Amino acid sequence: MTEQLRRVPLIDGIDKVTGRARYTADLEKPGQALVGRILRSPVSHADIVRIDAAKARALDGVVAIVTGDDCPFTYGVLPVAMNEYPLARERVRYRGEPIAAVAAVDAATAERALALIEVELRELPAYYTSADARAAGATLLHDNKPGNLEREVHNEFGDVRAGFEAADLVRESTTSCAEINHAQIEPHATLAEYDPLTGRLTVQSVSQVIYYLHLMLARCLGMETEQIRVIKPFVGGGFGARVEALNFEIINALLARAANGKVMMRLTREETFLTHRARPQADIRLKLGMKKDGRITACECEVVQRGGAYAGYGIITILYAGALLQGIYDIPAVKYDGYRVYANLPPCGAMRGHGSVHSRHAFECLLDRMARELGLDPFAVRRANLLQAPTRTLNELMVNSYGLAECLERVERASRWKERIGRLPRGKGLGMACSHYVSGAAKPIHWTGEPHATVAVRVDFDTGVTALTGAADIGQGSSTMVAIAVAETLGIPIDRVRVISADTAITPKDNGAYSSRITFMVGNAAIDAARRLKAVLVEAAARKLEAKPEDVDCAGGVFRVAGGEQSSLPFADVVRAALVDRGPITVSGTFTCPPEAQGGRHRGGAVGSTMGFSYAAQVVEVTVDEETGQITVDKVWAALDCGRAINPLAVEGQVEGSVWMGMGEAMSEETRYAEGLPLHASFLEYRVPTTIESPPIEVHIVESHDPLGPFGAKEASEGALAGFPPALVNAVANAIGVDMDELPVTPDRVMEALVARRRQARLDKARDSARRAAS
Repeated sequence: MTEQLRRVPLIDGIDKVTGRARYTADLEKPGQALVGRILRSPVSHADIVRIDAAKARALDGVVAIVTGDDCPFTYGVLPVAMNEYPLARERVRYRGEPIAAVAAVDAATAERALALIEVELRELPAYYTSADARAAGATLLHDNKPGNLEREVHNEFGDVRAGFEAADLVRESTTSCAEINHAQIEPHATLAEYDPLTGRLTVQSVSQVIYYLHLMLARCLGMETEQIRVIKPFVGGGFGARVEALNFEIINALLARAANGKVMMRLTREETFLTHRARPQADIRLKLGMKKDGRITACECEVVQRGGAYAGYGIITILYAGALLQGIYDIPAVKYDGYRVYANLPPCGAMRGHGSVHSRHAFECLLDRMARELGLDPFAVRRANLLQAPTRTLNELMVNSYGLAECLERVERASRWKERIGRLPRGKGLGMACSHYVSGAAKPIHWTGEPHATVAVRVDFDTGVTALTGAADIGQGSSTMVAIAVAETLGIPIDRVRVISADTAITPKDNGAYSSRITFMVGNAAIDAARRLKAVLVEAAARKLEAKPEDVDCAGGVFRVAGGEQSSLPFADVVRAALVDRGPITVSGTFTCPPEAQGGRHRGGAVGSTMGFSYAAQVVEVTVDEETGQITVDKVWAALDCGRAINPLAVEGQVEGSVWMGMGEAMSEETRYAEGLPLHASFLEYRVPTTIESPPIEVHIVESHDPLGPFGAKEASEGALAGFPPALVNAVANAIGVDMDELPVTPDRVMEALVARRRQARLDKARDSARRAAS
């Protein structure tokens, strides 16, 4: 790669910082479209006895009303787990579930209409914890799911019993991690327009997965896919909140069709929290065996996730939690039991670091505690268990590149760990942890036999290069990555490349922005397309230069004959020559995940499989006030192996964002409910870190050059997140000698742990005194 393309500001950055970018909520001004509003369930669990919208329909200014009767089709991201209706039918299963919706001439009229809809419900028992939902005799949320279990997973690889018998130390831990929300800055919004003359529907929405949204719109509205167009405007963050079709998107499309017109629906922040699809609350029981030198001999893990009222991504999430115990360390035996539980709360889904964060947190914390007990340095324990790439794990995960050793070395040296650990004053501590993540799921959710990614590249009379991709840029910089890949491959400046993305009527299908798939898959497809276009242009240049094609190349926007400095043509002239007799040129490039990367043959073996893993190591320095329980993060050192940094500027930003989100999960973020009512439904109650709490983050990029990645690159936006919570908990233990088993580590929980320790110390002292007196 040329040095001039190494650090590139995001190509949409100017639009965003100047306010020119138009997000979904900006697309229509008041009065230009009907206003959509949703009536939501006031209870957590009930049979629907009656819905009467007659009075609302009679209200002047009401154009359309829809209920569950208007959509008899379920939807969902997984073909095997579609058990949710856009509008509840027969039963509501969480407080805030949509029951009916109104399209009216203005917001005030829509709100009055909602108040006029009569709903009669027959309440049922509601369950807000996994334990209550699984209790004997609990009412089933779904009749076909005994025990209120969406999915249970049981896998064992290697001889776990022998592994524990061979260990010098065996320890267990129980960890509880709160449900958290993505807290993306942009609330949900969608604009739908139905043309009754053509029978066509156009939807613009905040989606990360316009292809899956397109499919669900067709399914739920009973329309042919060619009658639908889905466009992604600018998106103000996703982090997994929008990686499946969401109920409000389908509801608004139903309203537009019922109204034969255009409807804008803007959800409030509270409604956005209700439609959250976030990381589920989880309880983790972990058991590890270790030799005196720090080598792990066996791992046994049980994860119970409270998944909310519907399936969503639940099957995938509970599989990820077990699959990604592997792929980072050399573990000779692993047993995993996972339980995804239904509860009467908003459905959970995917969030940055999908499925891996809570299991990794428990693992890295217990690893540190065992190292402490054996008198081993935490870095030494991780080094004792490093993989040797290329390799395959017990559950058939393929590892071709592995830069964790260098990540460890970078943060150990930068933080001056060896000189400082154990020498800081009381109340100050250092902690470390490692993490990893997939560079795209190796198998698509909807298997069609098509390539996993397709990019089209076009040149025309203007001699510019246009890249067309269905990949959704949601702020992570994927469009910039595509532009860099095309420009670099063609040998032209990046400002000659225009990227058009995420419009199902124009761009090639793409599966979407999830599981960090875009850089690896779409990047490879973009390179493939650019190579194909370059071959056409080289042929044209060779004809003009009277040279052999194999002797011609392009660099700096100029085609030259090797060894002939005087024989050259500007890129624009070559494009014009190539257009002669054939007109505009469009070529497609594709990428399909190789079979060897698609996981094992055991049930669920495809989940966790990927073409390449990113790896990260972190050191966190904290100050803990033992009088208040307040934790201050003083500094973070984070190293990430991203294979090859196509754009180091973007990689650094993604690592900083991952660390920052991990800090929120570790220290303050937590959803809370009272009888199903969310108590966290604004940014006043739901605490994310601000600039005041955000520490200096020193990012180190490690490049291990993956053989399958585009230019050797792997993912860069998720791998560092899971390392922060355990690094923080380990730092707190180092600072005040208390191990925290619950996330987030809030001041009140720190104080409770300190009080419990003091109480235990007094009891121990009393027992010692009693024993001495007795002797």
